[in-house]
Amino acid sequence: MKQLSAENLEQALSALAAFLEDAGAPRETLVVIGGSALISLGLIFRTTKDVDIMAGVDSERGLVDPRPMSDALRTAAEGVAREMHLAPHWLNTGPADQVLAGLPDGFLERLTRRDYGPALTIWLPSRFDLIHLKLFAIMDQGRGRHAQDFAALQPTDDEVLAAARWVLTQDGGEPFPLIVRTALTDLGYGHLVTQF
Repeated sequence: MKQLSAENLEQALSALAAFLEDAGAPRETLVVIGGSALISLGLIFRTTKDVDIMAGVDSERGLVDPRPMSDALRTAAEGVAREMHLAPHWLNTGPADQVLAGLPDGFLERLTRRDYGPALTIWLPSRFDLIHLKLFAIMDQGRGRHAQDFAALQPTDDEVLAAARWVLTQDGGEPFPLIVRTALTDLGYGHLVTQF
């Protein structure tokens, strides 16, 4: 299966929009996070296997659960997967629980809007918010590519502190603060661990 790069990620989203438009589907408005957001914003240079939908955006309710995907969106995604030889679930709602768990203050106001024709709008988090989400991904899923992405974002000490303080709100378990401090030390930010 083909990976998504900066070039063919845009092709995939444009193709998705075209399928939706051809089907006469209502506009899909989606918040995308993870590697595809970082690639789309030009913050990292690597490939990814999928596009992670965290939320839908409703004009009155703000961020909403994107599950289940509409039939039109699922069908369009399947069409793009066939045409571009992408993984069957290249478009997925894997990180949708994050909205319920909470997001950094001001997340919604910092989103960047990208329109792909009349049927698809993609919202991308700010670099500041992606630093937060990547630090939490390191705690939740281990280092690997998340640590590489975090390093590529080159966060300042203030950004790391803000992200660490937010990450601590994501898990009330007694050992979690120690886990966060240990991870930050491993990432080269041990000088900050007494500040939160």
